[in-house]
Amino acid sequence: MATNNKKYEFHDFLPLMAEKLGGDGLIDEMYKGFQLLMDRDKGVITFDSLKKNSSFLGLHDQSDADLLSMLRVGDLDGDGALSQMEFCVLMFRLSPGLMEQSEFLLEQALQQEFDDF
Repeated sequence: MATNNKKYEFHDFLPLMAEKLGGDGLIDEMYKGFQLLMDRDKGVITFDSLKKNSSFLGLHDQSDADLLSMLRVGDLDGDGALSQMEFCVLMFRLSPGLMEQSEFLLEQALQQEFDDF
């Protein structure tokens, strides 16, 4: 991803976190990330709260347009903010490795169900 002639690399750590923490642990960590970025009064991640708190995640060099784009991509209900569920869905969508791992686990579970018949 290139912005303002700066190159940013995305490192997908979610699959590694899922492997080390398990499903419940990963969700707990996502909840902590959401809490870190959210507007305390509104209980959602807004543009202002993301801009204010993004430095905690190393995103302090992101432009306003980049931050707005992140919000738009994750905003499923169109209210201009991210709820906790929207944030978690966005994290999964941004993690191709985790999506592949989830598809593999789903296929294994379905195969197990068919084998049991």
